[in-house]
Amino acid sequence: MDKLRVDKWLWAARFFRTRGVALDAIKGGKIELNGSKPKPSKTLMVGDKLKITQVHRKSDVTVLIVSDKRGSAEHAQTLYRLDSEVLNQTKPTADMTLVGYREKGAGRPTKRDRRKIHQFSDFE
Repeated sequence: MDKLRVDKWLWAARFFRTRGVALDAIKGGKIELNGSKPKPSKTLMVGDKLKITQVHRKSDVTVLIVSDKRGSAEHAQTLYRLDSEVLNQTKPTADMTLVGYREKGAGRPTKRDRRKIHQFSDFE
């Protein structure tokens, strides 16, 4: 196999959980193929360069193997070479904590937290 649809390859390389999510990312402009925004049906070949933007990271990869079989994570890593990767793990700033920003997974606000939020919002 020397050519494959971009959405199938992204799914097989485990960048996205489902082909549908990969399709949405391509349609949303989160994927660049050789410097241009492709359609989901665009064919991918060995040597192509992809820029993949996700919520938690931005990756630049070069396609080494074209495969539509989704295997283990170890097998998926053989399909591409990671040229660069930037992780987006930002901490909340001080002003975000003032407006009631909560860490992900911190749960619902307690009664005390709600009172503080209401006091702050009534202040303005």
